[in-house]
Amino acid sequence: MPETIAGITVPDTALAREANQLVRQSADDLLFHHSHRVFLWGMLKSAARGLQVDPELAYVGGLFHDLGLTAAYRTKDRRFELDGAEAAYAFLRDHGRSEEEARNVWLAIALHTTPEVPLHLAPEVAVVTLGVETDVLGLTLEEINPEHRAEVVAAHPRPDFKNRILKAFYDGMADRPDTTFGTMNDDVLAHYDPSFQRQDFVRIIRANAWPE
Repeated sequence: MPETIAGITVPDTALAREANQLVRQSADDLLFHHSHRVFLWGMLKSAARGLQVDPELAYVGGLFHDLGLTAAYRTKDRRFELDGAEAAYAFLRDHGRSEEEARNVWLAIALHTTPEVPLHLAPEVAVVTLGVETDVLGLTLEEINPEHRAEVVAAHPRPDFKNRILKAFYDGMADRPDTTFGTMNDDVLAHYDPSFQRQDFVRIIRANAWPE
């Protein structure tokens, strides 16, 4: 029987079970529980906004969104968001989902650290950002009632989450610092590494090869 948490039914299809197993094997407890909370918060906020979201696609988007921080899926030459997006896209296409469906989940994960833009795209894109902004940044947390908050955290605990997720971000990006240019991720590297030198957008424009 499908599990229900805070009124949200967790998908119990073959696709969802395989997605859950893949993330359970690839991620530690921190990312595993965080990813489930992202799905649940995203679904709660989507429902409150009247968005009709495909629960399987939202589930894969939530579960895969930080796979790029794991040893199994991380690369050294691109943003961690793209690593998870590529994994989700391939997974969904392998499981019979359409190009458009897989592409929307790709966008959801690729853009989940890009403020505002995902909220103007398909619901399956917006749902991941809504969940991430809730769990990591605490944005509009008051929109979720205390009972639902307690039920989600009881099912997927978040001990010392703020410190642990920041360290996970750093560990997942420290060896590819150039990929943080133009994102909020460079804040994390600067926090942990005093020698980190941020790229400067203005300097790049003024110093580039164009004569004018």
